[in-house]
Amino acid sequence: MALGSTIGVGLFLGSSTAIKLAGPSILLSYLIAGIVAFIVLRALGEMAVHEPVAGSFAAYASSYVSPLAGYMVGWGYWTYWILVGIAEVTAVGIYMGIWFPDIPQWTWALASIVSMGLINLIAVKVFGEFEFWFALIKVVAIIVMIAIGVAVIFLGYTNEWQPLGLANLWQHGGFFPNGIEGLLLSLEMVLFAYVGIEMIGLSAGEAENPRKTIPMAINSLAWRILIFYLGALLVILAIFPWNEVGQQGSPFVVMFERIGLREAAGVINFVVITAALSSCNAGIFSGGRLLYALSVNGYAPEKLAALSVGGVPHKAVILTVLVAMAGVALNYFAPAAAFHYAMAGGTFIGLMVWVAILYTQLQFRRSLSPAQTTALAFKTPWWPFSSWFALAFIGLVIAMMAMSDYARAALIVGPCLLGLYFVLFFVLGLHRKNQLIREKI
Repeated sequence: MALGSTIGVGLFLGSSTAIKLAGPSILLSYLIAGIVAFIVLRALGEMAVHEPVAGSFAAYASSYVSPLAGYMVGWGYWTYWILVGIAEVTAVGIYMGIWFPDIPQWTWALASIVSMGLINLIAVKVFGEFEFWFALIKVVAIIVMIAIGVAVIFLGYTNEWQPLGLANLWQHGGFFPNGIEGLLLSLEMVLFAYVGIEMIGLSAGEAENPRKTIPMAINSLAWRILIFYLGALLVILAIFPWNEVGQQGSPFVVMFERIGLREAAGVINFVVITAALSSCNAGIFSGGRLLYALSVNGYAPEKLAALSVGGVPHKAVILTVLVAMAGVALNYFAPAAAFHYAMAGGTFIGLMVWVAILYTQLQFRRSLSPAQTTALAFKTPWWPFSSWFALAFIGLVIAMMAMSDYARAALIVGPCLLGLYFVLFFVLGLHRKNQLIREKI
């Protein structure tokens, strides 16, 4: 699920905007951001292996920081998946518009949210089947695309067997055509692609052998995503000048069109749509489970803890879908900017969750004795320097978001939304309610 939710429109669509800003140096952006994502994963994995619990980072924040922190992380992460869902269904509308240009973008957004919501309401097994095939389609498509790209670059396939080489990476204005500033400005879009990888922690409490499976999953997921992102973009940027690829929608669709495989371009368009639906599907699943967990812990209305006959938290899923309907309105009133607004909002909230994970891990380490620290089975590499580096990097990205018109709005709305959650925690007496639940347990 973490792999499927991470390889979505952040790669297929968001990379187009990032390429326009950074040029070939976008590869460096994805590499650095990938390292930071790995540090966050290892910080989460360290706690998950030591203490596997349902609720993951929200539960750890509640235990090692404060109940307020756990509440804020839970609601913040739910908000993140709402915004991701909006971005994903917006991408569906954009790419369906290639085939059906006369149908308004918002209708595809509506159809996507409703259909994914219904899938999540049926049963977990049905959700799992859809997510498996969604993830398989895009992973296979990327592997095939990389293989074809390598054949073009080194064997000259579709180019009269004259290898293209890698010269396009530096021939059109250099590796940093827009300077270091362009690379820094691209980091917001790049991190949007990676945020969501922490979803792997949500299954820690249900893992059969967390000491073995969690480290294996985290380590393998990190290098797989780096291969998919860096490998795919390296192939695209080596085949076409960056200032052409980044101007025409999804680089993946453009690549197949430019090398003469127009039928394959149509297939890739289908893959992009399934990738977006996959992330939306995973987002509704995660959002419903987060609301359920918040309800069980006294941080949300009790009714949201209800389960259907099939074991689905149906009321929590329905509320998640209804709130995500805001994406339909956004696509109706601002179709051209909807994706960028949702992406910026999702990035900001997601980064706040990453900050919470890293800070919680610092508090977790302080709670351990020297003997317990030595006995940790899955330590974060180069701690504490790695965690502080990741926190500093996230701070830099948030500062750079202030320079983007779309992201600047997220820096206003995001803190206001988190501020509202903060106020409600005390106004509704949730701190007292949670304490009563803990005493009963």
